[in-house]
Amino acid sequence: MTMQEMRGRVAVAGVGIAGLDATGHTELEILGLAAKRAVADAGLTLQDIDGICTASVSSAMWVMPVVEYLGLRPSFQDSTMMGGSSFVAHILPAMHALLSGQCKAVLVCYGSTQRSSTLNRAEIGRYRRVLDPQPFETPYEPLNPLSSYALVAARHMHEFGTTREQLAEVAVAARAWAALNPEALKREPMSLADVLDARMVSDPLTVRDCCLVTDGAGAFVLTRSERARDLAQPPVHVLGAGAAVWHRQVSMMPGFTTTAASDSGARAYAMAGLGPEEVDVVALYDAFTINTILFLEDLGFCAKGEGGAFVEGGAIAPGGRLAVNTNGGGLSAYHPGMYGIFTVIEAVRQLRGGCGARQIEGAQIALAHGNGGTLSSQATAIFGTEAAL
Repeated sequence: MTMQEMRGRVAVAGVGIAGLDATGHTELEILGLAAKRAVADAGLTLQDIDGICTASVSSAMWVMPVVEYLGLRPSFQDSTMMGGSSFVAHILPAMHALLSGQCKAVLVCYGSTQRSSTLNRAEIGRYRRVLDPQPFETPYEPLNPLSSYALVAARHMHEFGTTREQLAEVAVAARAWAALNPEALKREPMSLADVLDARMVSDPLTVRDCCLVTDGAGAFVLTRSERARDLAQPPVHVLGAGAAVWHRQVSMMPGFTTTAASDSGARAYAMAGLGPEEVDVVALYDAFTINTILFLEDLGFCAKGEGGAFVEGGAIAPGGRLAVNTNGGGLSAYHPGMYGIFTVIEAVRQLRGGCGARQIEGAQIALAHGNGGTLSSQATAIFGTEAAL
């Protein structure tokens, strides 16, 4: 079966979020609650789940305790860990498993208590360095991942004239969307001046250019489309998916201003038979404000180097030319360690039409994009309603 033949044959049947304030709960507990909500949202039970995809920063064998905790005996499992892009990247292997008959319902799930954990940020950083040694960068103890993204932002500013004000536009737009999302953790008004005058943490990025640190869990359920049509929710079909990895350390990037999203996006568009001009809603992994600008360029919504100008004047805020991160994104809604799964959940919610004040009227096609490491891994998925098939 070719990639194009897979288009629209698998759908998201259920989604769930839990544990945004997880004080007193473990990662497994909030993951389990999000999983149960996603399964129930689909009109299924955990006994119907025979495939699972999951990953964690803190455990190389995370799928094992998750399966044990949920009481599953899956015939398909994928615990590939590529950072925050993992849960978007899991979609394509899950499609293969579903379409081959290996399984009938795949649960993709994630949970983190990064904010309420007893481990502090320095301890987490030391733990990551032991698991993931970086021979050229680690000896200098950079403030990663922040310093790596600041380096890329500085290069984009140097190469294309991108300004601090344009970076701040991304944060302000995210906050404006968050104000319309009752789940978002930061909903108070924020201006360009608030971003620009905030504490500098790694030049040129201030603390308001950086994502939140929160707890949270997310999950979604994939089934074959013909089955999804008989379940509880309107199916949201996977039209295209792609993933790409070009490097691990930011110092090994082929060029600081182009990411592997240019590959993952091209693959997803080719499978879907669509282009960026046909996308109604965009959900991007916005760990830092530069991410949004880079991904808008690399995913074809504007030309390389024009991302700063593209976001000016509230262009990606409510009422702008392109609806980007309508839940508030990692900058203002929630960011529990790895945000990628929430891009899928927001894309699905928008295409179902149940997002209340932030709903994009008539949305038929949505793009979700995940990022992992220091711009190291990228994964793109394109979703459509029944009308988009």
